[in-house]
Amino acid sequence: MNEAVVAKRYADALFQLASENNKVDKLISELQLVKTVFKDDKNIINFLNHPRVKNEDKMKLIDEAFKQNDKDVVNTLKILVERHRIDTITSIVHAFVEQYNEANGIAAADVYSVRALSEEEQTNIEASLKKQLDKKSVLINNIVDPSVLGGLRIRVGNTIYDGSISGKLYRIKQTFASSTI
Repeated sequence: MNEAVVAKRYADALFQLASENNKVDKLISELQLVKTVFKDDKNIINFLNHPRVKNEDKMKLIDEAFKQNDKDVVNTLKILVERHRIDTITSIVHAFVEQYNEANGIAAADVYSVRALSEEEQTNIEASLKKQLDKKSVLINNIVDPSVLGGLRIRVGNTIYDGSISGKLYRIKQTFASSTI
């Protein structure tokens, strides 16, 4: 089964459980921390995936490493280890965050620009996107990309708004190429 589908199923179950217990905000911050731990330390995934390590030792590690976390987060990690799906943890956190954002009217936007955007520019882009996307809030992630040449390229989910000079040059090139055929 596709990792994204598996991650979405686990995220759905965890989100539903968190919603029922009224602790979605708590879990989202804890899951972000868990994601950081697993991204920064590949040894933990190697240990949890190793076939010669006993399951009880794996569970001890999870209990010790994440003893400050909510029991639902810890239990999810244990289930992932038992089912040999711990590699999907970052995808699960990503899917959980997407559900949280959708439920709270938040959009996440990657804004590619040739230089870092000022606070005022980010505020203007956020206001414009909030109106266009009909969202309560837009989280801007500014990515400096010199290949943009100028203007902006904005990615929200699977939609890309390309107002960059490189994008315009590409479209002009395509127009000329198709007209000469």
